[in-house]
Amino acid sequence: QVQLVEFGGGLAQAGGSLRLSCAASGSTFRINSVGWYRQFPGKQRESVAVSNSGGSLNYEDSGKGRFTITRDTAKNTVSRQMNSLKPEDTAVYYCYAQALSGWGYRTYWGQGTQVTVSS
Repeated sequence: QVQLVEFGGGLAQAGGSLRLSCAASGSTFRINSVGWYRQFPGKQRESVAVSNSGGSLNYEDSGKGRFTITRDTAKNTVSRQMNSLKPEDTAVYYCYAQALSGWGYRTYWGQGTQVTVSS
């Protein structure tokens, strides 16, 4: 079992910055990859960043040059630095961890954190 707790998020003005953090506990040695999803109201969650043994990647084109994902395997944390925020970045952000479970993988989720960007 892996437990994930998110920190950060909240309210920011356009052009501002926020840092989301996610701390993992439990069977962290089983974690293969970590990352972030976001969810707009009424929409499905979508992957926006991932970090695994192959490196880190941000998927969202709109975040290029503005958002970075950082993983600290020693501290079992993953963070998402969000700079130059825009109102359209407003969403609930979820961290996740994909961990070995039996013969396959299981995905664990953080509780979600609201990011609201005002214009």
